[in-house]
Amino acid sequence: MLRVTTSSLCACSRRLRLLGPPSASASTAAPPPKTPENQLTVRSLYQLSVDIRKVRKSKAWVLSEGSAYVRETAELLRDMGADATAIASILETHPEAVLCRPEEAAAQRDLWVSVCPNKRELMSMVEKFPASFFTLTHHGHQRANVLFLQSLGLGNRIIGKLMASAPQSFSRPVGLNKEVVHTLRETYLELGGDEGDLRVWLRKLLAQNPHILLRPAGAWRDSLGFLRERGFTTEELLGLVSSLRASVAELRPEAMRRALGYVEAALACSEDELKQIATRCPAVLHHSLPTLAARFQGLMDVGLSAQQVKESPNVLELTTPIVLYRIQKLASLGYDVRSGSLDVVAGTKKDFETSCGKLHLRQRRPMFNPVAPLRPAEE
Repeated sequence: MLRVTTSSLCACSRRLRLLGPPSASASTAAPPPKTPENQLTVRSLYQLSVDIRKVRKSKAWVLSEGSAYVRETAELLRDMGADATAIASILETHPEAVLCRPEEAAAQRDLWVSVCPNKRELMSMVEKFPASFFTLTHHGHQRANVLFLQSLGLGNRIIGKLMASAPQSFSRPVGLNKEVVHTLRETYLELGGDEGDLRVWLRKLLAQNPHILLRPAGAWRDSLGFLRERGFTTEELLGLVSSLRASVAELRPEAMRRALGYVEAALACSEDELKQIATRCPAVLHHSLPTLAARFQGLMDVGLSAQQVKESPNVLELTTPIVLYRIQKLASLGYDVRSGSLDVVAGTKKDFETSCGKLHLRQRRPMFNPVAPLRPAEE
């Protein structure tokens, strides 16, 4: 009995040693083999002074593709006016460019040249946005959207910048962009905007925010509907839309509700005062609640009052570091913002520099006392 049991245990032990624990077999398994690099691609990029190490670090898979058009891509960029340094930089930043078929890349070049005939400007955009240039999908949509924007009166330079900075707007069907523009047109005219100013407004809107076309048309109606419910008149809404321009795309009803609620509580203002603040400082509508709270608290921390902010709400458009710098600059010129108006702090950089220049002149000008006796001329 004992011999049988012992032999059974030995046999079991031998089987366990042969099988081994699952973790042991997994830990000693060899890693999956790497896809070998296409040596022709590597050599061609090396001859163009492309840093292969950067490509391996960021987009190693490109080097393993069986088909690549390194020479053709470099020749295309050279014909567009790129020098050797620019070509190497573009292919390091966006190595996928060498995978584009030459005929498709040539068609893309022709499209971009149609809106940017100046080679210097064209290559400047391609160097900054190589991924946009080599996005060759939906070429028909891109061309149709270019023609549509040209029909709106947008200049080719603006369209070129839009293609570079927001390629998604051009890769989608032109009908979607037409729907958004139609909604914007209806909104502007419903608010009392003039038909003659519509194209100018649309051009400014698109030039400032190229991603504005990506927002669903219905979202515009929701945002303006919320403001109507808060009591904004048609005239006030037109002023807001005109002032916000590109930022109007960032309006969200729930975010606006939180922002307006915070401003109303922080500045202890009525509904009418709140509308006036939003009209004078539309930034309170599209800034997030944490941003508004941080900027308001920064003003309180330097000794300013809520009443001062209520009287000069535009100061909330500035970041806290900019406000602190301007307060210190004014203090060096003898102006204490804690006892004066914040209007001198708010405004553009040019406005602030003009105000500082006036204070500096006032500081240097000698004080004249009109009742002091004049000193007789010495004989």
